[in-house]
Amino acid sequence: MTGFLVALIAVLIAGMGARDQLLVAAIAVRQPGRGLILVAALVSAVTTAMVAAWLALKTAPQLTGDARSMFAALALAVAAIELVLVRPARLPTEPTQSLGAFALVMFAQQLTDASRFLLFAIAVASATPLSTAWGGAGGAALVVALGWVGGAELLALRLVLLRRLVGSIFLALALWMSWKVRG
Repeated sequence: MTGFLVALIAVLIAGMGARDQLLVAAIAVRQPGRGLILVAALVSAVTTAMVAAWLALKTAPQLTGDARSMFAALALAVAAIELVLVRPARLPTEPTQSLGAFALVMFAQQLTDASRFLLFAIAVASATPLSTAWGGAGGAALVVALGWVGGAELLALRLVLLRRLVGSIFLALALWMSWKVRG
């Protein structure tokens, strides 16, 4: 249960103001009533979370205790750097009408975002990667759903500072984890 809650909360925090959330919010505002956009975003969120957890499940057994912790710290640092340095892309002025194109873009964005690296790190370090995977999938789905529901209000918020603050905290945590492993 701990892995579930940690992953849920961490992915939810890391996903606030992320590219996928803002893209869903922009399309919800510009193309209201297209519920399949939300469905595609939710399917993509859960699928990419499961991919990250599956990769962690395959990687973790190959690592010893200290190597596992160091690898988790490295993945956490990558997530932190993404949160601090990468700004959300400009939103399209004319979002696509193609559900397939949207789903492909959403999948690519989510597969490489900070939330999935963070989920990977938690799942590598966790003793219960399956519950961690479900927590991460739930957090990712909540992020996308909040983008859909938040719409214009979410787009009006300036979340870059929050993302940088969260990224700085995650980077400090990654440094602490690696320092703890090195002794």
